[in-house]
Amino acid sequence: MTVTATPCVKDGRLLVNGKVVSNGVPPNIVVSPVAGGSAFLGANSSIPSCRHTFNLGILEEMKFLSLFKFKLWWMIPRVGKSGSEIPIETQFLLLEAREESALCDENSSEPTNENTFYILLLPVLDGPFRTSLLGTPSNELHFCVESGDAFLQTTQTSEAIFINSGDNPFELIKSSIKILERHKGTFTHIEHKKIPGHLDWFGWCTWDAFYKDVTPRGIKEGIQSLLEGGCPPKFLIIDDGWQETANEFHKDSEPLIEGTFVGESDFATRLVDIKENSKFRGTGSCVDLHELITFVKEKYGIKFIYMWHALVGYWGGVLPSSEKMKKYNPKIVYPRQSPGNVGNLRDIVIDSLEKYGLGLIDPEKVCDFYNDLHSYLASCGADGVKVDVQNVLETVGAGYRGRVLLTRKYQYALEQSIVRNFKDNSIICCMSHNTDSIYSSKKSAVARASEDFMPREPTFQTLHVAAVAFNSLFLGEVVVPDWDMFHSKHETAEFHAAARALGGCAVYVSDKPGIHDFKILQKLVLPDGSILRARRAGRPTRDCLFTDPVMDGKSLLKIWNLNKFSGVIGIFNCQGAGHWPLKQPYAESTPSIFGHVSPLQVEYLGEVAGDNWNGECAVYVFHSGSLLRLPMRGAIDVSLASVQCEIFTIAPVRVFNQSLHFAPLGLLDMYNSGGAIEALSCTMEPSGCKVKIIARGCGRFGAYTNTQPRYCTVDLKEEEFVYNADDGLLTVKLGGECNFREIEIVY
Repeated sequence: MTVTATPCVKDGRLLVNGKVVSNGVPPNIVVSPVAGGSAFLGANSSIPSCRHTFNLGILEEMKFLSLFKFKLWWMIPRVGKSGSEIPIETQFLLLEAREESALCDENSSEPTNENTFYILLLPVLDGPFRTSLLGTPSNELHFCVESGDAFLQTTQTSEAIFINSGDNPFELIKSSIKILERHKGTFTHIEHKKIPGHLDWFGWCTWDAFYKDVTPRGIKEGIQSLLEGGCPPKFLIIDDGWQETANEFHKDSEPLIEGTFVGESDFATRLVDIKENSKFRGTGSCVDLHELITFVKEKYGIKFIYMWHALVGYWGGVLPSSEKMKKYNPKIVYPRQSPGNVGNLRDIVIDSLEKYGLGLIDPEKVCDFYNDLHSYLASCGADGVKVDVQNVLETVGAGYRGRVLLTRKYQYALEQSIVRNFKDNSIICCMSHNTDSIYSSKKSAVARASEDFMPREPTFQTLHVAAVAFNSLFLGEVVVPDWDMFHSKHETAEFHAAARALGGCAVYVSDKPGIHDFKILQKLVLPDGSILRARRAGRPTRDCLFTDPVMDGKSLLKIWNLNKFSGVIGIFNCQGAGHWPLKQPYAESTPSIFGHVSPLQVEYLGEVAGDNWNGECAVYVFHSGSLLRLPMRGAIDVSLASVQCEIFTIAPVRVFNQSLHFAPLGLLDMYNSGGAIEALSCTMEPSGCKVKIIARGCGRFGAYTNTQPRYCTVDLKEEEFVYNADDGLLTVKLGGECNFREIEIVY
């Protein structure tokens, strides 16, 4: 058999790099090569329809990772080995292809990448049609192509699924998204977007603190409370509850839902004005929104204030009878969900809107709506917006040229308004996990990566962390994944805090005033309100990609990331504390689960290691404070109980001369210690060797060195240091102001 990297269909088999992906492929499947060994899969039909389902053949005995929409708004992961396990509404499918010689290594504790390559299938947008994948009970892999408009039909699709392969899964995903970016031209890779400044500062969101009962007084109390504890927020989200809305359907008898909404009809509440409601006007603590924003910026030093709104104005859209809204020509439309959505979990929001209707702004007027809203907010001093409920547009495409083009029209209008009214590409997208939105994102650079943090749901906590990590494999190539807020005083606070320290994301809480754990916050936040943000999106390590860290009872979740001069791995036991939606619960796992961490699990470590790296690493273990020196393929055994975590700083050992081996670790009391290091150099002088480090922050600074230095200076002033010859840990205290420090270590 001739081995060809470019995918093809031959004798009823879908072949990729010589590997049979599926058998029994029907003759109506077409393959169109693209670039670099990649291709598009399409299909033909004799009958026109607005929704086709095509068969890609039988897929068996091949490990896969699926990211699928388990409800209208959000994705979660699913792993398996056959087509029957692939969920409906799959938007990302990664397959592991192993040669026969590699099968014996499957259960080995040693990380092995040899004889393994990966196949990526991305269902994409083909003109006005959107594609998703699904399996069948007979192990067939199907793909669904749909427009969302009964009058928008087709008999063929040529670019429904993008398929590519490679031996590095992370590079494969990145290069594939970049090929699609160039070929489709409808979205932009994250490397080509402006990154908002709020990401590098600690924040506070009003949502879980107050829900819709947010008030100016509560906002002031919340900021003041964090300031008094030494963790000044510099980034504020005023979430749902500030807008002028009306509800025509509410009944007093409806029950409260999770402290947030009165009942089903509450989601049909509609916007009546772009200006703030009475809570934020003419009260004793607030003249208006402009006065409030000016006050909190001047008194508390807040740098960024984002205001919440829904993509369609409010949850139920806008109120057509409102005099202030009539200029946008809204009308009531009734959402209709795709069979794919109702095939998984229904959602109370969309169920409500199907019943009561959505006040949809005329797509030809939506540019005016966003510009009016955002220019008003900007005039009040707001710096950006968090835009929620985005996927709702996929349900109202009928009569508007279908779901894809309607979404794209709104997305374009939204992003143009952000550029026009705010300085810093200041938008957080939310409830936007459909490919209609993802592949229409030209400028938006930040998006929520999982369902909400829900403090009252104990079984959701481990799912939240695992879902964001896996979703970031896909989303992290288009946006900076936002891990959502959390509570610093909560049973799982450190679990969430450690994950966000590794996520390369914004760090913000939604604590109620006076209810904080500053011991945890001070491991995330520097005294000036900045954070030590890692450089990439935190993602599962390669050996975790095809495991279920929530429900298989044996696998730990490992998340890797990079700083400027080191790597970092967080390891989390997500077992025994919850179960994925749409999967049956299983017996709880054993009290502790064993695994291992290796420097090899930090991808691209060589890119930050420097030319003088000797291939070994200094590994600092956060909670124990221990330091080990390991070869690249060395490993540390780890045992964690449920909802426990550990963080490992992986610092490449640099050989500066024959006798000096050195690795900077950073601020040892911060979860992401290596994020503090901004620059590193070494000079040889007649009197000896001098290592210079530029670091940010204050506290205990640590480094590995095989030789005790003669002295250390901080900002040219000699400082005492502690050196442990047994493990090579050097520590020096960085006191004073929390800014950039010049550390010199002289040998």
